[in-house]
Parts: sequence; structure tokens; C-alpha cells
Amino acid sequence: MASWTVTSALLLAGAISSAAFSVFDTECYTANGEDYRGFQNQTGLRGGKPCLFWNETFQHPYNTLKYPNGEGGLGSHNYCRNPDGDVQPWCYIADHEDGIYWRYCDIPTCRMPGNMGCFKDSGDPPTLSGTSETSNKLTIQNCISFCRKQRYKLAGMESGYACFCGNEVDQRDHGESPGMECNHVCFGDHTQPCGGDGWVIIFDTRVGACGGNYSAASGVIYSPDFPDKYAAGRVCYWTVHVPGSHAILFNFTFFEISDQTDMVELLDGYTNRVVARFDWRSPPGELVNVTGDSVIVYFYSDRTNQAQGFALLYQALRSQDARTTEAEGDGEDAGDAVSGTAGPRPAGGVTERSNSTSNGRSSQILYVITSSPGKPERNMPGQWAGRGGTPGHGAMWTIYALAALLVLTVVAMVAKLLLHITVKSPNIPAVSGSDTCSQSTASSEPWIILYRPSTISLFKKKLKNHHGDLSPLVGN
Repeated sequence: MASWTVTSALLLAGAISSAAFSVFDTECYTANGEDYRGFQNQTGLRGGKPCLFWNETFQHPYNTLKYPNGEGGLGSHNYCRNPDGDVQPWCYIADHEDGIYWRYCDIPTCRMPGNMGCFKDSGDPPTLSGTSETSNKLTIQNCISFCRKQRYKLAGMESGYACFCGNEVDQRDHGESPGMECNHVCFGDHTQPCGGDGWVIIFDTRVGACGGNYSAASGVIYSPDFPDKYAAGRVCYWTVHVPGSHAILFNFTFFEISDQTDMVELLDGYTNRVVARFDWRSPPGELVNVTGDSVIVYFYSDRTNQAQGFALLYQALRSQDARTTEAEGDGEDAGDAVSGTAGPRPAGGVTERSNSTSNGRSSQILYVITSSPGKPERNMPGQWAGRGGTPGHGAMWTIYALAALLVLTVVAMVAKLLLHITVKSPNIPAVSGSDTCSQSTASSEPWIILYRPSTISLFKKKLKNHHGDLSPLVGN
């Protein structure tokens, strides 16, 4: 019975994962389609030229003989690929025109999330009416960062060197065009597309931001400075909080980290417990299922090497997904089994770091997350936690005993002080040798009592002179 439950859970996990990410209708999550692994085998859907097989192009630089291990997605097929990091996928063709034996592939489904499209720029009015600048070192992220600092929502690049900012695009005056018109290389990075002559490629300025808050049921989180390489000394947090969801699935579609020090972590949004950690030696290999409605994505880079970063998809599973799982089997048992198969899980503990841009690491998380019914119960202030998280009464009794001991010590010190003052009074009368103590001589010298603090009894104090146990106040 247990094995059947686990098998059902694994099959159910695959069904959920395939359905969960079907909302993303794109096949590319990089700006130049370097990660495209689709099945288009001609340069265009309409009137395009057929592509040659990669295992039959030995006369060209890119073929399966030179790259036998599937580098760049090459293989015994003729699908469009981008093995050299060009501005978009391409393929070899049989028809040579002016010595050109390859063509770009116009793939409508190869557009990374955040890429709003390629739009015609007539100049009057401009496609984006906000601030603009030109630079001979322009990249996609340079333009995005410039517009983000100006608090614009959109950033557009044109002709490889011009950057425009704005908040909306008028679709009536500026129609969208196939991506072939916007494949001019950026002056600052020849692997990135930066529009064309009279055509603007527009991006959402949230792409490549260091941190952010996500509340939609699905979305994509990019590493800082994406699609450029992430900078050194980056410490970034993204919160994914989807009220009403019972679990959140995560899938890395692109992952390139330079060394073991740089890392990505997924933390429980309420307990800050590390659910999964990925780095250069431990890259993500499968979906990660985090139970609950709140997750923190943490990224850290040291001061040395940089790399391309990552693209992380998430999909929240709501109550209707839970009813679907119950129809396939015991939903609760399946959820536990699926969670147990998710990604690498390091040893338990809490990772706390600051959401600042300092190069070092801090010891606090500066996030305040709104509570929800799924938040675990915590002890009330003043309540002592014993074993198993239960209130401990032994700790309270220990505090009471220490307080009582402190009070007794203070009383003893006060009693000692009072006795010291009484005994050490300088005006002690001299007593004559007569039987009556009523007479005193004025010329007699007063007694000098030497008192050395020693052992004290709270109930009896003995003073001894040099002749025995007689009191020094009684004469011979």
C-alpha cells in the first residue's frame, strides 16, 4: 500500500508540474534564445527555408562532429539553435545567397518573459515618450537600469545604441512586428538584440532587478543584472507570497553560477528554514516543491567571478489543485511524498542574511511578512519553550530560586552593615573598677575596638578580646 502511494505521488507530481507551467507559452528564457530547444526546422513559419541537419554540415563550423556531446543543443536533427550565442536562433540552409549559407529563425514562441516585443518607431510620437539616452556601450540591462532609476515601467532599445523609457505603448500607432526586425546587436554586447533601424525592442524594467515582491499565481524571477552577467557582491531577496496557495513549485529553466561561493537558496517564508540550496557544484536538477504560500528566494555572489545567472519559474498551487490531487489518491500523503522528492535539501537550520548590497553577510533578514492561516504557531511573549517546543516549567522555577537567593544575599549585607556601624561607635565610656557603673572618669581614655569583617551569623555575633570571651565593654 505504501509503495502504491509513493508511485501515485510521483506520477501525480509529473502531471502537476506539466500543468503548472503550461501557463508560460514561451520556449525561451534568455534574451537571444540561446536556451531554445524547440522543434522549428525552418527559418520562418510562412515561406521559410528548410534547415539542414546538424550532423550533415561538416563543411561548416558548427556540426555534431565538432560538438558530439550535444553542446548548444546540436544533434541528429535540423531544429533551429543558437550554439554561438548570436542575437537569436539560426540554422544552416541549402540555398546560398550572396555567399550566405545560414539564416535567422523567426520563432514566435521564443521570447523571454519580460520581452514585450518589437515595435515600429515612427518618431512622431515616439514609441516610448519618457527619458532617453544614447551610448556606444549599450546593453539590455544598461537601458533597463537607466529607466528603472527614473521609475519607468518600460525600457526600449533601438539601433543598438539608443535607449528610451516610458510607461505604456500605444498599439494603434506603433504596431508589433516579428522579432527579425529587432535583431541588431547591442553596441555593448554583441550577443544581445537591441532593436533595429526604426524598430524598438521593449522590456519590462523588473527584469534583472535585485529583489522584489511577487504575489501573482505564476511568474519568472531573473538573477540580478540579467541578461547581463550578475555583478560582484550581490545580495538579493525576492519574496513570493501567494495567499490561498498550499504549495509553490519552482523550476530553473536557466542556471549558470560561476563558483561554489555564489549560490541561490529557497527559504520558507515564515520560518526562514532553507528548503533548497544550489551553487556551481550542486545545480538544480528537478522541480522543487515548497509547502505553504510564502517563499523567499535568496541570491549571493562574492567579489571574484561573475556569470550569466539564472531564470526561475514559479507556479502556486491553489485549493482547486488540491482537489485534483485528492481525486487521484490521498492528497495529503501524496503531497508529503512529493515534497520528499524535491531538490537537494541541506541540513536543517536557519539561514539569515541582510537584504542589503553590502559585500559581506549579515545576521538578520530584513523582511516582515504578513501572517496568514498557514503560519506556524509561536510561543507567546514570556513563555519558555521546553523540549519539543512545549512550555518549560523547570526554567521558571530556576529563575524563582535565583531571585530568592539574591534577596537573602542583600538582607545579609544590610545586616552586616548595621552591625558594623553599631559596634564601631567612637563614643564608648570608660568604666571604673567599682561595682556601680554609674561613675565615669572624664580623663580615662576611650576603648578602641578593632573590628575585622569575618564570618557573620544572621542570628548571633561573637566579639572576642585578647583575654578571653569577656566583652570588651566590661572592665576587669
